[in-house]
Amino acid sequence: MEHEAAKRVVVAGAVIDGGRFLAARRTAPPEFAGRWELPGGKVEPGESAQHALARELQEELGVEASVVERLPGEWELKAGVFLHAWWALLLKGEPQPLQDHDELRWLTPEDAFDVDWLEQDLPFVKEVVRRLKAPL
Repeated sequence: MEHEAAKRVVVAGAVIDGGRFLAARRTAPPEFAGRWELPGGKVEPGESAQHALARELQEELGVEASVVERLPGEWELKAGVFLHAWWALLLKGEPQPLQDHDELRWLTPEDAFDVDWLEQDLPFVKEVVRRLKAPL
């Protein structure tokens, strides 16, 4: 039980608009600067992962998104801190790099790997590409 309490979650969102998804280029910390990720952030105490992601997307990108479902898997970022990714639909707003990012790019399944993704995001990006390519 103690182990579970010590587990912290960081959320990332595959923000979907039509047949494309959003990538964000990091400005910090230095070891991640210039690399790409699915946008998101930390879950605050007492906050659900879905609420945290919606809040982070509003703060970092200035958009409203509907957080639909968690993508399979998790990635341990450091001891006791795990990255979970969610499928999120863009509801309102044009994403802007307001915090933590200097560039945003909409990607399709065809150009999804044209950017230098952080390793922890790659399994989720592959899943997003698979879902976007899947026939309806």
